[in-house]
Amino acid sequence: MSSPTFTDLRERLAEAVQPGQCDEIGVRRLWWAALDTLQQELIRLNVSEGIWLAAPLPALHEPELLQHLQGWVWAPEHLDQLRRGVAALPPRLGLPIKGSMDAKSEGLFNYQRLALRHDDGQDPVLLVITPSLQVALALHGEPQQRQLLMRCDPTSLGDVLSLLGRRLKDQSPNDAEQLHAALEALGPLHSDEQFKERFWPGLAERLTVSAPALMLQPVVSAETKPENASDDLNLLEALTHEVRTPLATIRTLVRSLVRRKDLPDLVMKRLQQIDVECSEQIDRFGLIFHAAELQRQPTEANLARTDLESILRSLAPGWSEQLKRRDIRLSLDLDRGLPTVMSDSHRLEAMLGGLIDRSSRGLPGGSELHLGLQAAGARVKLQLHVVLPGSATGPANASPAREELGTVLSWDPTTGSLQLSQDATRQMMASLGGRYQPRRDRDLTVFFPVQNDAD
Repeated sequence: MSSPTFTDLRERLAEAVQPGQCDEIGVRRLWWAALDTLQQELIRLNVSEGIWLAAPLPALHEPELLQHLQGWVWAPEHLDQLRRGVAALPPRLGLPIKGSMDAKSEGLFNYQRLALRHDDGQDPVLLVITPSLQVALALHGEPQQRQLLMRCDPTSLGDVLSLLGRRLKDQSPNDAEQLHAALEALGPLHSDEQFKERFWPGLAERLTVSAPALMLQPVVSAETKPENASDDLNLLEALTHEVRTPLATIRTLVRSLVRRKDLPDLVMKRLQQIDVECSEQIDRFGLIFHAAELQRQPTEANLARTDLESILRSLAPGWSEQLKRRDIRLSLDLDRGLPTVMSDSHRLEAMLGGLIDRSSRGLPGGSELHLGLQAAGARVKLQLHVVLPGSATGPANASPAREELGTVLSWDPTTGSLQLSQDATRQMMASLGGRYQPRRDRDLTVFFPVQNDAD
């Protein structure tokens, strides 16, 4: 009998379930909301022991869980290249690459890593077994028929665990023995029959506050990808996940401290700064993650009327505060009464923040970032223009020296900063209805189509 694949596992979870009706972006939103819902439920139950098994990347990130649960993660085989592929990154972004992670030496990362096979597919799977709650989550389905699967019935979970046990025994007998011992140590399991009645309403509530950075949508591209493009995208998605996960953990710990009332003002201020910095980097790497998804699974864009002027005015105060910390000033020149454009307001917010970051990163203190919005015939023109202190011209205002790292990333060797490549930025803006045009130096222009009465 051949070793089970994760495709087999997903198909078992999908038995007796009607096909889904989601597109790729919608089902990914469901996945992230489901992870949050499940983790908060486990925290509410005060779980202190258990196991989790996931693919193709780690799914759990809450520190209250990771310090108690033992994990096994099937990740892309090329994850071992991360240290070589991103050797230019600062040491603080070092990743847990090899073998098992000791909780005392590696903080919250406590899992064994194994290699995925080509026939495992890329859709995520998570199985959590604790004495008080057992749940399996997965994404499944063909394009435009995607769905989130959640099973907590003993029969389905028993079959899934059996498949994973066989896979682990074939791939790593020592890990299979450890899994068996961990399950034995849990003792009798209580099946919570009421969990599904709490899960779906909880997931719906979380969808209403989903972060825009998790909802960027791909566009159709007929470009032929190199044969190793899939491996490169696996690597990049693994990198962005591994960066965002510890940042999310740090932010969670910081927010738990901020709730205390006995901290000095200076400590409180520093904690709030850490929170903001973590959030910005999580959003930045979220854009990179979804740029990689865009390359992997292009789909048609769904656009609707969007009040771009209102979006810019509402986001400008936050951008100003962000730039102020680097001694950069943001000035606005937004025409009033502009027609609505065709885009997606929620996803556009995250992308606009990415453009602000792209134009301002590495600027010297005293610089100014000018944001303009004007009518341009049948389009609305968004412009970003950089003015350096003392002079707006000359070598000091030249574009940063960026080197392309594959189809998604560019790297500034003078600062070590990673950004979306020009092609990836152009394609992501196209998915939001915008025509992206980089100008001289750091300047850029984006044209958005005006909404017609017939639209």
